[in-house]
Amino acid sequence: MSSSSSELKNVLFLCTGNSARSLIAEAVMQREGLGRFNAYSAGSQPTGAPNPHAIAVLEQLNHDTSGLRSKSWDEFSGPDAPNMDFVFTVCDNAANETCPFWPGQPISAHWGLPDPAAVTGSDAEIGLAFHDTYRMLRNRISIFVNLPFSQLDGLTLKKELDAIGAHKDQKDPEPT
Repeated sequence: MSSSSSELKNVLFLCTGNSARSLIAEAVMQREGLGRFNAYSAGSQPTGAPNPHAIAVLEQLNHDTSGLRSKSWDEFSGPDAPNMDFVFTVCDNAANETCPFWPGQPISAHWGLPDPAAVTGSDAEIGLAFHDTYRMLRNRISIFVNLPFSQLDGLTLKKELDAIGAHKDQKDPEPT
């Protein structure tokens, strides 16, 4: 990694539109990162506005959404951009695109999830898709922030990040 274990780590979440999954991940990381991580999100083809369902879920769960906006990944590839320690793609399209050069030589991994914005149906069905996305991202981010970073070399850390992305997200067990 590009910085010592005691410094704040920069994490960038990428998706094509930067309107749902990556914005949810940014908000979750800001809270779950416990002041150890700066979270950012961006898209290769940003929609220009956050998905209202994503914002609604985040606000229902008491996340600060005031700074969330749909933005291009170009903001994070220039010489004045913050050095990223980690870059995660959260949609399959962004994972298959040629990404810009990221300052800081970050460790990257693919944490692909279904697109909740593509779900059609009732408000309840759409809301469920966004809540599922939130749950899956929160699970992965919680695992990530609790890794023993100071004990992992770069290759081992990369393997851990890939394993988090390959994790089959299970629904929370039903109460008995």
